[in-house]
Amino acid sequence: MNRPTTGGARVTQIFLASTLYGTATLAACVDAGSFPPAARRILLTSNHCLAPEVTPGIEAMPGFAALRTRFDEVLDWNAVVAPQHPSTWAPRPEDVPLWERQLRALWGLGEDRIELIVESLQVPPAQSLARLFPGAAIDVYADGLMSYGPTRFRLDPQIGTRVRRVLHPDLVPGLRPLLLTEFDVRAETVPAPALLKVLAELADLPESGDGASYTPPENTPPVLLLGQYLSALDLMSPAEEEELHVAMVRGAVERGHRELVFKPHPNAPAAYCRLAEAEAERLGAHLTVLDAPVLAETLYQRLRPALVVGCFSTGLLTAHALYGIPAARTGTGTMLARLAPYQNSNRIPLTLVDALVADLAEPDGHEPPADLQGLVGAVGFTMQPRVLAERRAPAEAYLAKNLTPHTWRYFARRRLTVLGLPGGIPAQLSFLPRSPAVRRVVHRLRRGLRKVS
Repeated sequence: MNRPTTGGARVTQIFLASTLYGTATLAACVDAGSFPPAARRILLTSNHCLAPEVTPGIEAMPGFAALRTRFDEVLDWNAVVAPQHPSTWAPRPEDVPLWERQLRALWGLGEDRIELIVESLQVPPAQSLARLFPGAAIDVYADGLMSYGPTRFRLDPQIGTRVRRVLHPDLVPGLRPLLLTEFDVRAETVPAPALLKVLAELADLPESGDGASYTPPENTPPVLLLGQYLSALDLMSPAEEEELHVAMVRGAVERGHRELVFKPHPNAPAAYCRLAEAEAERLGAHLTVLDAPVLAETLYQRLRPALVVGCFSTGLLTAHALYGIPAARTGTGTMLARLAPYQNSNRIPLTLVDALVADLAEPDGHEPPADLQGLVGAVGFTMQPRVLAERRAPAEAYLAKNLTPHTWRYFARRRLTVLGLPGGIPAQLSFLPRSPAVRRVVHRLRRGLRKVS
């Protein structure tokens, strides 16, 4: 592809991608003209699986060949840093000049001006790449809900000040992301028509026969159940995750559905589906497990499900925002109560799904919070008060007015106390939780109550 240079300098854009959905997001941005002209566009893939040597990367996934046509070439970051893992390797500061010269020679970059388009800038490999090209301008893209949350760590200003914008799908219309706002980085939405066009291309590809093919009965749109493999993130035990899948089946059947399709996480063991299959059979429902690594959005278009069910998968909001398909959640209340530490980056996606999506057990309607931006801002500040220090006053104002029995689920009293925020224990009483005498009295009262009962 021959493209003009800009400002007299030859420009090479390097797009870092680790997921098929992320690659689709980048392809949509290219189609929509979201990036300035460049002489060369490189798609740099990174396999973040625990054992990438034996686990196929996104290049092997159905549909990747169609997406890669937007780029001049595809390169493999794992091959560059092997035998190190791309999610952990970072260059030593004194080695950065050597690495930059090596990459420019290896990739034929010469003296090109580099522009980086990366995901998850707070951690490797995106941060490693940003350090290896210290003069490169950076765009950050997000393919899920984490862009609505704060930056996970205090980012080096030498990297943060180079970021021009955050590109994200408009999954919650009107909600402004918090990611990188500490550097006054502007947010820009990925055009929905372009994203839908790219996702439609994937859905129109021929069936591969590898487990993705499924035809629902005529006039019976199925319910699509989304697995997330939460036990791999230490958010619950494998047994609890299996029970979560059973709850999805049970809730869908209670709503009157009998045709169910389960899409497990690509890396989840096959055994994670067995209890769900047994429960469906017990309840007289038909459950089909699709074990091919296809996007949920591909199934939305192929199956047109009557309902999408999950815990806090981004796919729940994608179904509603992009395809107009009803969604229901289950298990978010338990997750909110146990998610630790409080600043866990899954907290904002979990909060958004819990706040915006109806509970599977409550089909009669769901009222989203009146001030969603205020809620996200307050949760974000309590997660990262140092990163979002300038947002303390709005967080205090929100908490002072909006702490109700429902919104309390998004906060922890201990966290509010530590930060001196409304809802925490008043400063003059803050000694109470730490007082041995008070704890002994509480224990005696509890023992007395147990005896009485």
